[in-house]
Amino acid sequence: ASRVVVLTGAGISTESGIPDFRGPRGVWTRNPAAEKQSTIQNYLAEPDVRKAAWRARVDSPAWSAEPNAGHHALVALERRGKLHALVTQNIDELHQRAGQSPGLVVEVHGSMRRVMCWECGRRAPMEEALARVRAGEEDPHCPACGGIQKSDTISFGQALVPAVIERALRAASEADL
Repeated sequence: ASRVVVLTGAGISTESGIPDFRGPRGVWTRNPAAEKQSTIQNYLAEPDVRKAAWRARVDSPAWSAEPNAGHHALVALERRGKLHALVTQNIDELHQRAGQSPGLVVEVHGSMRRVMCWECGRRAPMEEALARVRAGEEDPHCPACGGIQKSDTISFGQALVPAVIERALRAASEADL
């Protein structure tokens, strides 16, 4: 095979210390109420849900997680000239941190390392908003328009980005493995 497309999800990052959502030690298994934080309707309508989501973002194990052998194996596949694309549902950017070329990574569910404004669409590094949370803001609104901010990820009830899905489907159709 010379045009390999790899599909990854939560399983590749659990070894790095990032829990999945529904597994035996998953985020929602341990705390069923946490699922509301990932549902766009609840997130937008309920300030308490947003405040809990911001606290969870600050404390996420993903900030200290390091790429594992699985991530590094995919970088090695790229270096051999075999990787055509890496389509991932993960939002942790561990593939890129392992050394994967960002242009090969298709993030179907976005990235937790960015924040976006629901009102004006402004995007910025997540650290900008997290610094405000650490300083005492419970629900940091957009500095440009005052709108609700969230991680730049796809929540339940939120549409996938058509261009991203088209890119993933195109890569898969071009693959020989």
